[in-house]
Amino acid sequence: MIVVTGATGNVGRPLVEILAARGEDVTAVSRGEAELPPGVAHRTADFTRPETLDAAFAGADRLFLLTLDHSLDIAAILKAADAAGIGRIVFLSSERAVTRPSEEAQAFENAVTASGIEWTILRPGGFASNAVAWAAETIRARREMVMPFGDVGLPLIDPRDIAEVAAAALTEDGHTGRAYLLTGPALVTPRQQAEAIGAAIGEPVAFTEQTREAAFEQLLQYWPAQIVEGSLDVIGSPNRAELHVSPEVERLLGRPATSFAQWAERNAAAFR
Repeated sequence: MIVVTGATGNVGRPLVEILAARGEDVTAVSRGEAELPPGVAHRTADFTRPETLDAAFAGADRLFLLTLDHSLDIAAILKAADAAGIGRIVFLSSERAVTRPSEEAQAFENAVTASGIEWTILRPGGFASNAVAWAAETIRARREMVMPFGDVGLPLIDPRDIAEVAAAALTEDGHTGRAYLLTGPALVTPRQQAEAIGAAIGEPVAFTEQTREAAFEQLLQYWPAQIVEGSLDVIGSPNRAELHVSPEVERLLGRPATSFAQWAERNAAAFR
Protein backbone atom coordinates (compact mmCIF):
# COMPACT_ATOMS: atom_id res chain seq x y z
CA MET A 1 0.00 0.00 0.00
CA ILE A 2 1.15 3.50 -0.83
CA VAL A 3 0.43 6.34 1.61
CA VAL A 4 0.33 9.82 0.10
CA THR A 5 0.66 12.69 2.56
CA GLY A 6 -0.43 16.18 1.56
CA ALA A 7 -3.08 14.41 -0.49
CA THR A 8 -5.20 17.52 -1.07
CA GLY A 9 -2.32 19.65 -2.38
CA ASN A 10 -1.05 20.58 -5.81
CA VAL A 11 1.20 17.51 -6.01
CA GLY A 12 -0.56 15.10 -3.67
CA ARG A 13 -3.94 15.35 -5.37
CA PRO A 14 -2.75 14.41 -8.88
CA LEU A 15 -0.42 11.78 -7.41
CA VAL A 16 -3.37 10.04 -5.76
CA GLU A 17 -5.26 10.18 -9.07
CA ILE A 18 -2.33 8.78 -11.06
CA LEU A 19 -1.70 5.93 -8.63
CA ALA A 20 -5.39 5.05 -8.40
CA ALA A 21 -5.70 5.03 -12.19
CA ARG A 22 -2.82 2.53 -12.32
CA GLY A 23 -4.63 0.22 -9.92
CA GLU A 24 -2.33 0.82 -6.95
CA ASP A 25 -3.59 0.40 -3.41
CA VAL A 26 -3.54 4.04 -2.25
CA THR A 27 -4.33 5.69 1.05
CA ALA A 28 -4.59 9.49 1.05
CA VAL A 29 -3.58 11.29 4.24
CA SER A 30 -4.55 14.86 5.08
CA ARG A 31 -5.47 16.94 8.10
CA GLY A 32 -9.08 17.37 6.98
CA GLU A 33 -11.66 15.81 4.71
CA ALA A 34 -10.79 15.15 1.08
CA GLU A 35 -12.58 14.36 -2.17
CA LEU A 36 -10.87 11.32 -3.61
CA PRO A 37 -11.14 8.97 -6.59
CA PRO A 38 -13.25 5.83 -6.08
CA GLY A 39 -11.41 3.11 -4.21
CA VAL A 40 -8.94 5.43 -2.47
CA ALA A 41 -8.96 5.20 1.32
CA HIS A 42 -8.59 8.31 3.45
CA ARG A 43 -7.00 8.79 6.85
CA THR A 44 -6.59 11.98 8.85
CA ALA A 45 -3.29 12.85 10.48
CA ASP A 46 -1.33 15.90 11.52
CA PHE A 47 2.46 16.10 11.40
CA THR A 48 2.38 18.44 14.39
CA ARG A 49 0.89 15.51 16.35
CA PRO A 50 3.19 12.53 15.66
CA GLU A 51 0.92 10.28 17.69
CA THR A 52 -1.58 10.43 14.79
CA LEU A 53 0.90 8.94 12.32
CA ASP A 54 0.90 5.32 13.50
CA ALA A 55 -2.69 4.85 12.35
CA ALA A 56 -2.10 6.88 9.18
CA PHE A 57 0.88 4.77 8.11
CA ALA A 58 -0.43 1.36 9.24
CA GLY A 59 -0.20 -1.29 6.54
CA ALA A 60 1.85 0.82 4.14
CA ASP A 61 5.06 -0.24 2.44
CA ARG A 62 5.69 2.99 0.51
CA LEU A 63 5.29 6.64 1.46
CA PHE A 64 5.11 9.94 -0.37
CA LEU A 65 6.26 12.47 2.21
CA LEU A 66 5.50 16.16 1.80
CA THR A 67 6.05 18.85 4.38
CA LEU A 68 7.08 22.48 3.97
CA ASP A 69 7.30 23.20 7.69
CA HIS A 70 10.87 22.82 8.87
CA SER A 71 9.81 23.33 12.47
CA LEU A 72 8.29 19.86 12.50
CA ASP A 73 9.92 16.87 14.17
CA ILE A 74 11.09 15.01 11.07
CA ALA A 75 12.70 12.33 13.22
CA ALA A 76 9.32 11.45 14.75
CA ILE A 77 7.72 11.25 11.31
CA LEU A 78 10.45 8.93 10.02
CA LYS A 79 10.29 6.83 13.19
CA ALA A 80 6.56 6.31 12.63
CA ALA A 81 7.23 5.33 9.01
CA ASP A 82 9.88 2.82 10.05
CA ALA A 83 7.66 1.37 12.78
CA ALA A 84 4.88 0.86 10.22
CA GLY A 85 7.21 -1.19 8.05
CA ILE A 86 7.50 1.37 5.24
CA GLY A 87 10.40 0.38 3.01
CA ARG A 88 10.47 3.23 0.48
CA ILE A 89 10.05 6.99 0.86
CA VAL A 90 9.73 9.56 -1.90
CA PHE A 91 10.39 12.90 -0.23
CA LEU A 92 9.28 16.16 -1.82
CA SER A 93 11.98 18.69 -1.03
CA SER A 94 12.83 21.84 -3.03
CA GLU A 95 15.53 22.99 -5.42
CA ARG A 96 16.48 25.51 -2.73
CA ALA A 97 17.94 22.64 -0.71
CA VAL A 98 20.86 22.83 -3.14
CA THR A 99 20.59 26.25 -4.80
CA ARG A 100 20.20 28.16 -1.52
CA PRO A 101 20.99 25.57 1.13
CA SER A 102 19.70 26.23 4.61
CA GLU A 103 20.43 24.29 7.76
CA GLU A 104 16.74 23.37 8.11
CA ALA A 105 16.25 22.07 4.58
CA GLN A 106 19.48 20.11 4.66
CA ALA A 107 18.55 18.64 8.05
CA PHE A 108 15.30 17.28 6.61
CA GLU A 109 16.99 15.75 3.57
CA ASN A 110 19.77 14.34 5.74
CA ALA A 111 17.24 12.79 8.09
CA VAL A 112 15.54 11.04 5.19
CA THR A 113 18.76 9.75 3.67
CA ALA A 114 20.00 8.53 7.07
CA SER A 115 16.70 6.87 8.02
CA GLY A 116 17.65 3.39 6.85
CA ILE A 117 14.61 3.40 4.54
CA GLU A 118 15.03 3.38 0.76
CA TRP A 119 14.65 6.95 -0.44
CA THR A 120 14.24 9.18 -3.47
CA ILE A 121 14.33 12.98 -3.15
CA LEU A 122 12.47 15.29 -5.53
CA ARG A 123 13.72 18.88 -5.74
CA PRO A 124 11.29 20.89 -7.89
CA GLY A 125 11.64 24.53 -8.79
CA GLY A 126 8.76 27.00 -8.75
CA PHE A 127 5.27 25.66 -9.39
CA ALA A 128 3.17 26.88 -12.32
CA SER A 129 0.17 26.51 -10.00
CA ASN A 130 1.43 29.36 -7.83
CA ALA A 131 -0.22 31.61 -10.43
CA VAL A 132 -3.58 30.60 -8.93
CA ALA A 133 -2.60 31.85 -5.47
CA TRP A 134 -0.99 34.97 -6.89
CA ALA A 135 -3.56 36.10 -9.40
CA ALA A 136 -6.69 34.00 -9.91
CA GLU A 137 -8.84 36.39 -7.89
CA THR A 138 -7.79 39.53 -9.78
CA ILE A 139 -7.94 37.79 -13.14
CA ARG A 140 -11.48 36.59 -12.47
CA ALA A 141 -12.57 39.97 -11.14
CA ARG A 142 -10.97 42.37 -13.62
CA ARG A 143 -8.75 40.40 -16.03
CA GLU A 144 -5.59 41.69 -14.35
CA MET A 145 -2.58 39.77 -13.09
CA VAL A 146 -0.71 41.44 -10.22
CA MET A 147 2.71 39.95 -9.47
CA PRO A 148 6.21 41.14 -8.57
CA PHE A 149 9.32 40.92 -10.75
CA GLY A 150 7.41 41.04 -14.03
CA ASP A 151 10.33 40.37 -16.36
CA VAL A 152 12.27 37.78 -14.36
CA GLY A 153 11.87 34.32 -15.89
CA LEU A 154 12.03 30.95 -14.15
CA PRO A 155 11.55 27.38 -15.46
CA LEU A 156 8.21 26.83 -13.70
CA ILE A 157 7.04 23.24 -13.40
CA ASP A 158 3.55 21.77 -13.67
CA PRO A 159 2.85 20.02 -10.33
CA ARG A 160 1.34 17.11 -12.25
CA ASP A 161 4.77 16.46 -13.76
CA ILE A 162 6.15 16.24 -10.23
CA ALA A 163 3.36 13.82 -9.35
CA GLU A 164 4.15 11.63 -12.36
CA VAL A 165 7.82 11.49 -11.37
CA ALA A 166 6.78 10.65 -7.79
CA ALA A 167 4.53 7.87 -9.08
CA ALA A 168 7.44 6.43 -11.04
CA ALA A 169 9.73 6.57 -8.01
CA LEU A 170 7.10 4.89 -5.84
CA THR A 171 6.25 2.08 -8.23
CA GLU A 172 9.37 1.41 -10.34
CA ASP A 173 12.86 0.16 -9.61
CA GLY A 174 15.98 2.20 -10.20
CA HIS A 175 15.20 5.35 -8.23
CA THR A 176 16.59 4.41 -4.82
CA GLY A 177 19.25 6.79 -3.57
CA ARG A 178 18.57 9.35 -6.30
CA ALA A 179 17.81 13.06 -5.99
CA TYR A 180 16.07 14.64 -8.98
CA LEU A 181 16.03 18.34 -9.86
CA LEU A 182 12.70 18.99 -11.59
CA THR A 183 11.81 22.05 -13.67
CA GLY A 184 9.62 23.07 -16.54
CA PRO A 185 10.91 23.19 -20.14
CA ALA A 186 11.66 26.92 -20.44
CA LEU A 187 11.98 30.19 -18.55
CA VAL A 188 8.69 32.08 -18.22
CA THR A 189 8.20 35.55 -16.73
CA PRO A 190 5.12 36.77 -14.84
CA ARG A 191 4.30 39.00 -17.81
CA GLN A 192 4.39 35.94 -20.07
CA GLN A 193 2.24 34.05 -17.58
CA ALA A 194 -0.44 36.73 -17.95
CA GLU A 195 -0.29 36.36 -21.74
CA ALA A 196 -0.57 32.57 -21.51
CA ILE A 197 -3.52 32.71 -19.13
CA GLY A 198 -5.21 35.25 -21.36
CA ALA A 199 -4.80 32.91 -24.33
CA ALA A 200 -6.18 30.02 -22.28
CA ILE A 201 -9.33 31.87 -21.24
CA GLY A 202 -9.79 33.65 -24.56
CA GLU A 203 -9.59 37.18 -23.14
CA PRO A 204 -6.62 39.55 -22.67
CA VAL A 205 -5.15 39.68 -19.17
CA ALA A 206 -3.37 42.90 -18.20
CA PHE A 207 -0.19 42.74 -16.14
CA THR A 208 0.58 45.03 -13.19
CA GLU A 209 3.87 44.77 -11.34
CA GLN A 210 3.51 44.35 -7.58
CA THR A 211 5.97 45.43 -4.90
CA ARG A 212 7.87 42.79 -2.98
CA GLU A 213 6.26 44.02 0.25
CA ALA A 214 2.74 43.57 -1.11
CA ALA A 215 3.62 40.16 -2.47
CA PHE A 216 4.98 39.11 0.93
CA GLU A 217 1.73 40.04 2.69
CA GLN A 218 -0.33 38.24 0.06
CA LEU A 219 1.63 34.99 0.23
CA LEU A 220 1.50 34.85 4.02
CA GLN A 221 -2.06 33.61 3.49
CA TYR A 222 -0.68 30.39 2.06
CA TRP A 223 2.85 29.74 3.37
CA PRO A 224 4.96 30.32 6.50
CA ALA A 225 7.00 33.55 6.50
CA GLN A 226 10.27 31.69 6.02
CA ILE A 227 8.96 29.98 2.88
CA VAL A 228 7.60 33.27 1.54
CA GLU A 229 10.92 35.09 2.06
CA GLY A 230 12.85 32.32 0.35
CA SER A 231 10.41 32.16 -2.55
CA LEU A 232 10.58 35.91 -3.14
CA ASP A 233 14.37 35.77 -3.09
CA VAL A 234 14.32 33.13 -5.80
CA ILE A 235 11.72 34.71 -8.07
CA GLY A 236 13.20 38.16 -7.72
CA SER A 237 16.91 37.37 -7.97
CA PRO A 238 17.37 33.82 -9.24
CA ASN A 239 20.92 32.53 -9.28
CA ARG A 240 22.44 30.59 -12.14
CA ALA A 241 21.35 27.23 -10.74
CA GLU A 242 17.75 28.42 -10.39
CA LEU A 243 17.71 29.49 -14.05
CA HIS A 244 18.85 26.04 -15.18
CA VAL A 245 16.33 24.04 -17.20
CA SER A 246 16.63 20.46 -16.00
CA PRO A 247 16.18 17.54 -18.44
CA GLU A 248 15.06 15.18 -15.67
CA VAL A 249 11.29 15.30 -16.30
CA GLU A 250 11.74 14.37 -19.95
CA ARG A 251 14.34 11.73 -19.13
CA LEU A 252 12.20 10.12 -16.43
CA LEU A 253 8.81 10.35 -18.12
CA GLY A 254 9.85 9.91 -21.75
CA ARG A 255 8.09 13.11 -22.83
CA PRO A 256 8.81 16.84 -22.64
CA ALA A 257 7.99 18.65 -19.44
CA THR A 258 4.66 20.50 -19.53
CA SER A 259 4.93 24.15 -20.54
CA PHE A 260 3.29 26.95 -18.59
CA ALA A 261 0.93 27.56 -21.53
CA GLN A 262 -0.17 23.92 -21.45
CA TRP A 263 -0.68 24.12 -17.70
CA ALA A 264 -2.76 27.29 -18.15
CA GLU A 265 -4.96 25.63 -20.79
CA ARG A 266 -5.65 22.69 -18.49
CA ASN A 267 -6.45 25.00 -15.56
CA ALA A 268 -8.25 27.79 -17.40
CA ALA A 269 -11.38 27.32 -15.28
CA ALA A 270 -9.51 28.67 -12.24
CA PHE A 271 -9.18 32.06 -13.96
CA ARG A 272 -12.55 32.45 -15.70
